[in-house]
Amino acid sequence: MIATPANPESVFTYGAPQLKFGDGASDEIGFDLSRLSVRRVLVITDAGVAATGIPQRVADQMAQFGIEARVFDGVHVEPTDESLVAAIDEARSSGPWDAYVAVGGGSAIDTAKAVNLLTTNPGELMDYINVPVGKGQAPTEPLKPLVAVPTTTGTGSESTTICVMDVLSLKVKTGISHARLRPTLAVIDPLLTFSQPPGVTAASGMDILCHALESYTARWYTTYDRKKPEQRVPYCGSNPISDMWSEKALTLLAGSFRRAVRHGDDAHARADMAMAATFAGMGFGNAGVHIPHANAYPIAGRVKDFHPKDYPAGEAMVPHGMSVALTAPEAFRFTFDAAPERHVRAAQLLAPNAGQPTSPDQFLPMVLTDLMRDIDIPNGIAAVGFDEGDIPELVAGTMKQQRLLATCPREVTDDDIAGIFTRSMSLW
Repeated sequence: MIATPANPESVFTYGAPQLKFGDGASDEIGFDLSRLSVRRVLVITDAGVAATGIPQRVADQMAQFGIEARVFDGVHVEPTDESLVAAIDEARSSGPWDAYVAVGGGSAIDTAKAVNLLTTNPGELMDYINVPVGKGQAPTEPLKPLVAVPTTTGTGSESTTICVMDVLSLKVKTGISHARLRPTLAVIDPLLTFSQPPGVTAASGMDILCHALESYTARWYTTYDRKKPEQRVPYCGSNPISDMWSEKALTLLAGSFRRAVRHGDDAHARADMAMAATFAGMGFGNAGVHIPHANAYPIAGRVKDFHPKDYPAGEAMVPHGMSVALTAPEAFRFTFDAAPERHVRAAQLLAPNAGQPTSPDQFLPMVLTDLMRDIDIPNGIAAVGFDEGDIPELVAGTMKQQRLLATCPREVTDDDIAGIFTRSMSLW
């Protein structure tokens, strides 16, 4: 367990973007940007979302406010360092831009965060990537306004200070984290999520769920050593405000997750999922996430030949939300003893009608595996192509995510992570 510090923290922080939520909210972006005296905007999206016509529609409605908008559709689904550099180079060569609008899933929003950072600050991508993979430098210059318009319900990137990518040469997923990366405005229009197919809804929904669960079970903020003001980071541990958002997200998921996967035209379920994603982002974007997300990075980064249903054909990938889910049941079994009442409470919120097993530490893993079976998430990491011979490299990748593991309510060793991966080969 985490030892009580001699000089414990007594302060927690909270941050969130401005929020506009509701059907048709995306039609008002031109007005919102006009109030910021914006004249040139780059709309950032991927080819699949661009094909729906939504990004161009968002761009076109800005003209009535005297705003010139151009669509860049070169975002890579599950961004890499190479795809981010390509997007940054494009924005630099075609700029300057007064603001950015990201339309799409977490890939588009994270790409826009990186573009915004590297077109307003000196240096290159690796200068800002988290230690130990990169140099972990903080931006020195203010960023441009960024409007995040999610078309998927999952990452919560519209609420957070985090940009995630694969570093291809190292076969590891990592990121950039700084308060200045948080979008200026999150525009949540549930109507934009109706085109999300069942497989994407399931995987991205598991990302929402793990955001809520990990922030709810993260180290309590007073268990850290006291920090100086200049040492404060966005992830400060679970706290009363992040708990509120996480609990509400779990309640929304309990009523709508399965329905959104099975009945994509259910407007009420889609709206609940969109709201749950944002609420969970407001929770974990301040409290932090821990083992499931740390494990997800090497799972996604070391993918072999897995091709998920309803994602772009051709390229092997383990979608982020799926990679997070695959070790979550065993991760929460491991963290149970640090806060039994929180794990039980989370399971009750997620499955209020489920019968509690004899052993309380089985409750949350049982609820998770039942859900994963129902929405067709693969049965553990073996189902996406890994075997026990891969565990040492997976553990090494996880242990590089110390920023995330520091949020775990228990001390974590290499052997602990190896055990979680081993027990996650097959979950049921």
